[in-house]
Amino acid sequence: MSLIVLIIWALSMSLDAFSVAIAKGVATRDMTFAKALRQGLVFGLVEAVAPILGWVMGRLAQQWIQSVDHWIGFILLFALGVRCIYEGLTGEPSAESSSQTGIWLFVTAIATSIDATVAGVSLAFLEVNIWLAAALIGAATTIMATLGLTLGQRLGAHFGNRAMILGGLMLIAIGTYILYSHLTG
Repeated sequence: MSLIVLIIWALSMSLDAFSVAIAKGVATRDMTFAKALRQGLVFGLVEAVAPILGWVMGRLAQQWIQSVDHWIGFILLFALGVRCIYEGLTGEPSAESSSQTGIWLFVTAIATSIDATVAGVSLAFLEVNIWLAAALIGAATTIMATLGLTLGQRLGAHFGNRAMILGGLMLIAIGTYILYSHLTG
C-alpha cells in the first residue's frame, strides 16, 4: 500500500473522531487549546492502537469481530448522545459531567476507533507496514479531534444548551449510521 493511500486512509479513519469531538466540544464550557490537544492525543493514541489490535486479531476472530463491531459502536454512541441531550434539556450536567470525565473521553475514543480495529483486520491480509499505518492514523486523529474539540467549544459557547442537544443528536446519528451501514452493506 502506497504512502499516499495510507495517508488518505488515515484521514478517513479520523473523520468519526472529528465529528464526535465537535459534539464533545459543544458540551465543554471551558475548553482551552491545551485541553483540546490533550484530549485529541487520547483519541489519537486509541485510534493508533486500534488497527494494531485488529491486525493481530485478523487471523483469530475476523468473522466474530465484524458481526458485533457495529452494535458496540451504536450502543456506546447512542448512550453518550442520550446523556448529552439530557444535560442539554435539563441545563444541569450530571454529577460527573460526561464532558469532563476521563471515562467519557476514553469510552468515546474507543467507540470511534472500532472501525479502525476492523480495518486493521483487513491489513493483516495486505502488504502494509502496520506501524506506519498506525502512526499515520494516530497523527491524523489527534489533529482532527483537536480541531473538532476547539470548533465544538466555540459552537457551544455561542449556542449554549441547544448546541449540547445538537451534539447529542450528532452522536446518536453517527451511531445509527454505523449500525445502518453494517446491516445494509
